[in-house]
Amino acid sequence: MPRLRLKNIPLPVLLVWAALGLEFVTSLLERQWPLAFVAALTFALTLLPIVLAPRVGIRLPMSFTAAIVLFIFATIFLGEAFDFYNRYWWWDMVLHGGSALGFGLVGFLFVFMLFEGDRYAAPAWALGLIAFSFAVTIGAVWEIFEYGMDQIFGFNMQKSGLHDTMKDLIVDVIGAAIGATVGALYMKGRELGGLSKPLKDFVTQNAQLFRRSK
Repeated sequence: MPRLRLKNIPLPVLLVWAALGLEFVTSLLERQWPLAFVAALTFALTLLPIVLAPRVGIRLPMSFTAAIVLFIFATIFLGEAFDFYNRYWWWDMVLHGGSALGFGLVGFLFVFMLFEGDRYAAPAWALGLIAFSFAVTIGAVWEIFEYGMDQIFGFNMQKSGLHDTMKDLIVDVIGAAIGATVGALYMKGRELGGLSKPLKDFVTQNAQLFRRSK
């Protein structure tokens, strides 16, 4: 199994780890235990994709790794610990849209992998539709989770209730549609900006999973 080496870690990830480490030490010195816990928890979660991917036989491109780590950092550490959700009205929208786009790409890759990379096994629009459905489903399940946490434990994850939920779902649909479109165009050999690069990198680095890719 490949070892974790710093030279294989993207610079944005190293910067995030440095910021979390500094905050953890500072919080301990100032006896801010909750903040120290959040910093440690965030660091542990950012390690998961890097550690688990090789165990399941997958190589994560640097762009994937950086995106996952930055999303976790922005959601848990900046969003919760530093209250970015309330400080910046657009913070939640950006994260929801970005995550939906990411899940759209992941959903496409998963289905494309089932066909071993065969571009002619199914129409591009069908794989795009499946990827879109996958991403929107993840978003809907998350909203159900937020509702459950609010109702059972008295949290305030939904903020303004129905308005917040519908806003999040609308953003999820837009992000999922973009991600699914990127996947469908990729099957046709076309690109949508630079968003196709992560797909190319993943397929290239995991060629054993896409044997029929041409």
